[in-house]
Amino acid sequence: MNAQAPIAALQDPRLNRAEPFAPPLRDGGFFQRDRSIHPPAHAPGYKSSVLRSPRQALLSLENSISEITGPVFGHNGLGPLDNDLIRNYAKEGDPVGERIIVHGRVLDETGRGVPNTLVEFWQANAGGRYRHKKDTYLAPIDPNFGGCGRALTDDTGYYYFRTVKPGPYPWRNYVNSWRPAHIHFSVFGSGFAQRLITQMYFEGDPLIPVCPILTTIPDKDALDRLVAPLDLNASTPFDSLAYRFDIVLRGARSTYFENRTAGN
Repeated sequence: MNAQAPIAALQDPRLNRAEPFAPPLRDGGFFQRDRSIHPPAHAPGYKSSVLRSPRQALLSLENSISEITGPVFGHNGLGPLDNDLIRNYAKEGDPVGERIIVHGRVLDETGRGVPNTLVEFWQANAGGRYRHKKDTYLAPIDPNFGGCGRALTDDTGYYYFRTVKPGPYPWRNYVNSWRPAHIHFSVFGSGFAQRLITQMYFEGDPLIPVCPILTTIPDKDALDRLVAPLDLNASTPFDSLAYRFDIVLRGARSTYFENRTAGN
């Protein structure tokens, strides 16, 4: 398949769906995160947290103008294949792996969509290996898969991209620790105080209950918000399954912030 062919198959997977009513945004600042649903910063079972965790109490600061305004992104900065990881690095054909669509909405504290916000994503290939010089896992590099992309949300906060489902991989937490299949996300929101870095997991993955990182999350609802359910209504027949992943930037229903509890 020609890697430069137009991506006509990559269409908006949404169906007509009623959106829940959301109250108007309040003036000034953003809602605080609900820290009770997050894991402790110091979690010895997740070894990396031991050196990363703060030893002093966190400080609470009021939002300034610089934190509640911008950044603003435009479509001019994105290429036509940025949200198609199947094609954006392909050299001699499509990458190996299960073809999937990931889609959803970026939402604020009140459930309203956040328009024109940059969503970046990166992942391992179908064998569980990243295209990174420090990744030495024995799974092979896929010459047709770069593993990263980006998209802008539309006026309703909606985004979508196409990729291959990443594979699990071992990591040096304990002797036989494995990470579930996951995709990393970076979301800017409508201000720097809404910057979010997180991970999305896949419904039904048996490694989720035994992952040393995910088992530090004490609130089941918070963990469930990191798991994308299968969405057959948005799949492409004879091509790609679809998973839905909505991202809430702050507030009591906010998506868990990766690796720390300081908020986003």
